Amino acid sequence: MSTWSIDSVHSEISFRVKHLMISTVSGKFGSFEATVESSSDTSFAGAKVSFSAEVDSISTGNEQRDGHLKSDDFFNAASFPKIVFSNGLLKEISEGSYKLIGELTLRDTTKSFEMNVSYSGMMTDSYGNQKAGFEATGTLSRKEFGLKWSATTEAGGVVVADEVKLILDIQLQKTA
Repeated sequence: MSTWSIDSVHSEISFRVKHLMISTVSGKFGSFEATVESSSDTSFAGAKVSFSAEVDSISTGNEQRDGHLKSDDFFNAASFPKIVFSNGLLKEISEGSYKLIGELTLRDTTKSFEMNVSYSGMMTDSYGNQKAGFEATGTLSRKEFGLKWSATTEAGGVVVADEVKLILDIQLQKTA
């Protein structure tokens, strides 16, 4: 059994959502943690995955928008300070390609959630630490998770799309 933790200095948890249906707004979380338990030092097939991100660490590059996202209109950081992915299982699809299936909790809603995962390889860094790299992508409906704030333009267009794309660029470090 091998245990891996996320190297937050070399990882990024980001999202993308359409604004006015003509452009895309990106954001990321600055504070997060993850643990991966694999049955082997060299394979992640069947690995167990858990993850959480601090809602208060959200950043889109605009302080006013960040405040709105932390409010009850969206994440409600005061009442629900963490986004949590639990009971995750990495299923190998083919060499270097996985599905991550687990439960995602936003606010007070938990739903089954799936991400496509690409394994980038393993390397030992200059300090002797064993590292592994991954990219995970997935899409969720924000309204299904209680992030229901909505507005329309004068012309009847949607201000913020329902579909949110998640992009996780992850570097793990073996801890045990």
